[in-house]
Amino acid sequence: MADMTAAERLDRTLAIVPWVASQTNGTATITEISERFAIDADDLRDCLIITSMVGVHPYTPDLLINAIVDADTVTIELPDYFRRPLRLTAEQTFALLTSAKALLSVPGADHSSALARGLDKVLRTLGEGSETAVDIGIDTAPDAITEQLRSAVERRETVEITYYSYGRDNTGSRRIDPWAIHSEGGLWYLQGWCHASNAERVFRIDRIRDATSTNTPFVAPKPLPPFQLFDGSNALGRITLLLQPEARWVTEYYPAESIEVHPDGTTTIVLAIGSLAWLERLLLRLGPDAEVVEASPSLQGAGVAAARRLLSAYRE
Repeated sequence: MADMTAAERLDRTLAIVPWVASQTNGTATITEISERFAIDADDLRDCLIITSMVGVHPYTPDLLINAIVDADTVTIELPDYFRRPLRLTAEQTFALLTSAKALLSVPGADHSSALARGLDKVLRTLGEGSETAVDIGIDTAPDAITEQLRSAVERRETVEITYYSYGRDNTGSRRIDPWAIHSEGGLWYLQGWCHASNAERVFRIDRIRDATSTNTPFVAPKPLPPFQLFDGSNALGRITLLLQPEARWVTEYYPAESIEVHPDGTTTIVLAIGSLAWLERLLLRLGPDAEVVEASPSLQGAGVAAARRLLSAYRE
């Protein structure tokens, strides 16, 4: 199996621990865990090492998670603190819901587990299904595509994917050597070599419409290049935006080169732009909630030009 990043190891651990703890006597065999979560025994032991340091203040033994890894089994003992009902603020509830849905998107996660049942109870309490429902969604790909990509990563086989490019606003076919799968910000990404671009690329898995194995082997670089969503080295330019409080979500959703929060609640953000079409759609979406403070020459007037084209289309 390909080496996992720290983020992937954490995601996998957070899915494994509650599942094992929910089993009879909090025990499961290493074989069961490895098959369910698509992880080998050595990586499983590495994941569980960090659990012995997880707990709450003052971090006495009775407030730490106890993970016992034997030759053939794993036992997880949760302290009583983790079994108590909690009173959550609105912000904490939102964070809990999004994190729970992200964890349940991990291949092998048990959708009938305590986590899934707890999530269902919280959503029912909030009124999901009614006109006042709180709808929390995290973009995930169909399980079949995710599993196929993971299998291709492990077998080192080239795949043919149908991919929607948000930046270009089109869907096309690409031939990819899949190196690794990463989790970042609640989303899954495929890192690999794109034959069409003849360069390394990162693809959001929820935008992959289809994946087909070509049964063609490839050799991945060793070590793999560091995973980066967008490093800005090939950017068309940079733009500085002044965001109103209602648009602060931009700082959490897109990689930024700098972010400065002001006392009045506004935020200044600097973005490296790789696609003019993407920038135009962002500015149209933000509308009056964003002001362009500074922009590279190649990006100046992007919002105005997009608005004019949109207005012209409506007039037609």
